[in-house]
Amino acid sequence: MAKAFVVDDSRAVRMILSRILTGLGFEVSEASNGKEALELIEAEQSPVQLVLVDWNMPEMNGLDLVKNLRRHREFESMVIVMVTTESEMDHMLAALEAGANEYVMKPFTPDILVEKLQMAGVQL
Repeated sequence: MAKAFVVDDSRAVRMILSRILTGLGFEVSEASNGKEALELIEAEQSPVQLVLVDWNMPEMNGLDLVKNLRRHREFESMVIVMVTTESEMDHMLAALEAGANEYVMKPFTPDILVEKLQMAGVQL
């Protein structure tokens, strides 16, 4: 079963995203900030295929998490999708330049998320 992480400081958003991903066949783990997510992903025994990450979080924001993950060669094939309320083009470009594969703006529908995952190359 493919492994995914949902990283968001909102428990409600984590629950919504986790439910969608579970329905798509992923085994989902959650973290409430980038620092926690980085520690959990680095400690994970099996490869993580997908990370959905919010931009604005305490401890370590989503952009810094993306940059940290992309510094590790073992995470090169990991698909990272930024899921955020940040709608400015500058934010989108910064996320993509840092290594995010796709960008989803909140609020979103399950169909939009699935479409973005497919665009990022996730096999569903």
